[in-house]
Amino acid sequence: MTPRILVVQLADIGDLVLSTPALAALRDCFPDAHVALLTTPHSAPLVEGTGLVDEIIPFEKHVFDSPKALLSPANLSRMQALSFRLRRGNFDTILFFHHFTTRFGAQKFAALAMAAGSKRRVGLDNGNGFFLTDRLPDEGFGAQHQARYWLNLVGLLGADTSARPAQVAIAEDLSFLPAAIQPKFETDRIRIAIHPGSGGFSLARRWDADKFAAVADALYKEFDAEIILVGGESDDVGSVRAAMRNKPVDMSGRTNLPQLAAVLEACDLFIGSDGGVMHIAAAVGTPVVAIFGPSNPDAWRPWTPGGRSVVVTSGAQCSPCSYVGHSIGLRNGCEARTCMHMVTAGQVMSAARALLAQVRSLEVAAVSHGVGTSVVRELPYQNAFLPSRMVWNGASMERGASSPERVTILGVPVDAVTYDSWLALVERWLQDRRIGRPHHVCTVNPEFIMIAQKDPNFFNVLQRADLCIPDGVGLLWAARRLGHPLPERVTGSDGVPLIAERAAREGWRLFFLGAQPGVADRAAEILMARHPGLKIVGTYSGSPAPYEEDELVEQVNASGADILFVAYGAPVQDKWIARNLPRLRVKMAMGVGGAFDFIAGVVPRAPLWMQRLGLEWLYRLYLQPRRIRRMLRLPRFVLAVLRRGSLPPQF
Repeated sequence: MTPRILVVQLADIGDLVLSTPALAALRDCFPDAHVALLTTPHSAPLVEGTGLVDEIIPFEKHVFDSPKALLSPANLSRMQALSFRLRRGNFDTILFFHHFTTRFGAQKFAALAMAAGSKRRVGLDNGNGFFLTDRLPDEGFGAQHQARYWLNLVGLLGADTSARPAQVAIAEDLSFLPAAIQPKFETDRIRIAIHPGSGGFSLARRWDADKFAAVADALYKEFDAEIILVGGESDDVGSVRAAMRNKPVDMSGRTNLPQLAAVLEACDLFIGSDGGVMHIAAAVGTPVVAIFGPSNPDAWRPWTPGGRSVVVTSGAQCSPCSYVGHSIGLRNGCEARTCMHMVTAGQVMSAARALLAQVRSLEVAAVSHGVGTSVVRELPYQNAFLPSRMVWNGASMERGASSPERVTILGVPVDAVTYDSWLALVERWLQDRRIGRPHHVCTVNPEFIMIAQKDPNFFNVLQRADLCIPDGVGLLWAARRLGHPLPERVTGSDGVPLIAERAAREGWRLFFLGAQPGVADRAAEILMARHPGLKIVGTYSGSPAPYEEDELVEQVNASGADILFVAYGAPVQDKWIARNLPRLRVKMAMGVGGAFDFIAGVVPRAPLWMQRLGLEWLYRLYLQPRRIRRMLRLPRFVLAVLRRGSLPPQF
């Protein structure tokens, strides 16, 4: 009996492209099988005529993207029609090329499996794959490349899991080009395709149009390159064209997907942000420069076995913020988009030059171009790591042998430090003369941990910080309950004066950023009077607003500070530091909340006996009754620890 296999891939263009290596492996393993693909109508032309599948079942995924969508009579009718078609297909095996990130997502795919009636149901399982008969552990987004996940999945059916290129349908020739454009593809000039869009899924992945234009003009001048702008009508092509000094070839909106693949195949280089067009370029063998910011390059970097690709990223500590671990995260990025803003035209040009010069690397090699920005030349068989970067599948960053032990509370790391060991660690950081990103210190208390349970960006920042000090008596209780007691409570409010005292002796230079106008100045005056010789080289209130970031970073860097204290309150201060960490030229940056207020006497500290008993929160509540809503997080913290212990949240 001929095997009948249904493959489900209902994501967009790029995800379908990254599914084709697995489809090819499946076809090789079962040459006589009937393989059907359930995919979106928009993406389907990419596999038509490739021989990878025998049948394409188009289905608009928005029909069941949300519970509300299922209430539409028209959508219910479409779902019923799909169910009948799947049942008539008599598929004995169904493969899901999806992560079951949400419970609703798992339930809708379970409904598809039920509709198909397949006896064998194959997929990744992160705990939501209750309906699967054959499963592989889902280690999270970025633990493996998406293409690698799907190759391993078809391996459960006996297919070869070796890395192989993606395949897409390509128009046979370029006869579809307008007569005025065809000569552009018949010369020996270098042709470079630029795609300034990112698809409709997330506009946050887009790089600035002005920078694309600057790169295009520089390539035209340096290589006499023919610049080909590609994409759809909503892909910012018009903005790039208007900003360019030289006239490009505008192919936007003039091709279908196989024709677009043919255009990209005829180019010597592709430059673009993370998106489906980038994956098509990689599939047809064109060298790719891919710019990543909010999205996860370990999951979606160009898949180029035997080819060449470069990932350019700014190295912001909060990047990636979408599709990390088992969380969707910030699908549309953050308002600031600093991770994309920090990538410069010069860095993209460096990557383009390397590929145009046919530079081939036999190993993953990172080349720095400016403070904190990484250009990664990679072999796609391996999981490339960017410098000074976290492991993005939920683990904490790589730590040296001298790093303190950590306890994990509700998924958030807390370091087992004392004041003495913390100061010793700060001293080692400041004595290290190597050029690298600053060390990020976060003060963690139960309130912050509860905020992080609902804020995936803040959660990622805490996981990726170099040091999370236990600034809360509730953490001491939680750590004891989890069997990993912490030596003592270490507060940022006490840490700032202690660091200032050590700085006066060692000559460290401090910068105070944040708090209300005049508070940082007063705190600096008090500390310098208390510790003669202390160098506080700058104070500024400012704001964490994105439009002020460039100016604030420039001011901090110009001061020559070694340590930056930021008092914007959590989680704003910690996110600000994480966004700007790669371009700060300090050795350590730390969010200090109300520490400047305490030092300046704006807000009095609790009596010492209350601090020792862990009742400082009660004194703050007495002084500021409006904090009562914030204090309600404390009993919720206790209940969460009793229920989940060290387990992270499910966003």
